[in-house]
Parts: sequence; C-alpha cells; structure tokens
Amino acid sequence: MKKIFGWLSVVLVLALAVFIYFQFYFVFGEGVKSGQLNFAVKKGNLFKTYEGKLIQEGFRTGTGAAGTTGISSNEFVFSVEDDSIFNILELNSGKVFDLHYKEYHGRLPWRGNTVFIVDQIISMRDAQGLH
Repeated sequence: MKKIFGWLSVVLVLALAVFIYFQFYFVFGEGVKSGQLNFAVKKGNLFKTYEGKLIQEGFRTGTGAAGTTGISSNEFVFSVEDDSIFNILELNSGKVFDLHYKEYHGRLPWRGNTVFIVDQIISMRDAQGLH
C-alpha cells in the first residue's frame, strides 16, 4: 500500500510540474507588434510590474456594451520584464515602436498583468503622419 501511495505521489508531483511548466513558462507564441506607444507604467499592489499599451494603425469592428457594433482601435496591451526596455518606452511615449514579444498561456504576478511579455525593441521612430 505504501509503495502504491509513493508512486502515485511521484506521478502527481510530475504531472503538476509539467502543468506549471506549460502554463507559465512554455513560450506559446512570439512575434512583432507595431504601433504608437500610448503609455508605459509601473504598477501593482504587491508585485510592481511594467505595463504598456500600443495603439495599432487601422480600425476593427467591435461589439459595444449594448450589443451594437462600432469601430474601435486595435490595442496591444503588454508587460515588460526588463528595466532597460521599460526605461526606453517610458521616455518615448507617443512614438511608434516595433516590439518583439513572447506569449505564454498563463500570467505570473511578478512577470506582469498580461500573457504578452515584450523582450526586445526592434525599432523606434517618430509618429509623423499618423492620425
């Protein structure tokens, strides 16, 4: 009986470890998003994290609160782990960025409020000509 309980415990611990890895540490996707930086902030109650939002060019149709369709801008809400990347974003709000990000299945409170983690600034330019 003790042997069965021991093996069952090992299997459960391994299953939990695999779940945690795939939920929080496995990179589900990665890519590049471009847009005008709306804001970059440091916020949080217990864990202070870096958060930001890009406003992407173009419009998408969305569903309003009352069930009506309307036009709204494309937004990319993201988190940043690296202090140096955040400092560049914070000082250049309103400029157009190309940001490389990694996407995870789940979020960790010390990593950020989103599953999208920006890990690289590919390019930055002035927002001339954007309306």
